[in-house]
Amino acid sequence: MKSDEKRGIWRMVHGERAALVDDLAGLEADRWATPSLCAGWTVHDVAAHLVDTALTTRTGFVAGLVRARFDFDRQNARGVELRRGASPAETLERLRRVVSRTTTPPASLDTRLVEEVVHGEDIRRAVGLVRSYPQEAVVRALRLQVRTPASFGGAKEAVASVRLTATDADLSIGEGPEVAGPALSLLLAASGRRVALDDLDGPGVGALAGAAA
Repeated sequence: MKSDEKRGIWRMVHGERAALVDDLAGLEADRWATPSLCAGWTVHDVAAHLVDTALTTRTGFVAGLVRARFDFDRQNARGVELRRGASPAETLERLRRVVSRTTTPPASLDTRLVEEVVHGEDIRRAVGLVRSYPQEAVVRALRLQVRTPASFGGAKEAVASVRLTATDADLSIGEGPEVAGPALSLLLAASGRRVALDDLDGPGVGALAGAAA
């Protein structure tokens, strides 16, 4: 990946972090306890996870995975416990401090966009907030998700038998019965957020819903 492309991705990542900080700054403290779209996590938990992933380095990720006995869920849970402040205000301040960080685990840089966009929606949809995301950020995140195996948090298997067509972007991925809708909804559905299935149309929706169950 060329340096200009990397800088462009980091600009989008930092923009999403800053936008989420702004949104959360206006959220009442009691609403941080709202269940998010990410199963088992509250809005507060997701915010803490985003702090943790922003602070993660390549060596730190590997060391944490070893401590978690190569269980990604256990590793993520430990990260949330570590980064979750005693109050929403404390966690928000921690999130604000990592907005401009450029550390990343040993993975494609586009994983940072998946984290920020999908988890951003985990929070926003749960509390009724709306954001218009940069199309490039959503498309890059979606392209990565559909080629990443489920064992690494992706949707390769879930979308293997359908064709995803974005109605708001020049994007068509895969072969099979079509699933059509906004790129953001395709990304969320491919990431296991079933609420986004209501935004989609086409003969392949049932197959995608079954695969993502």
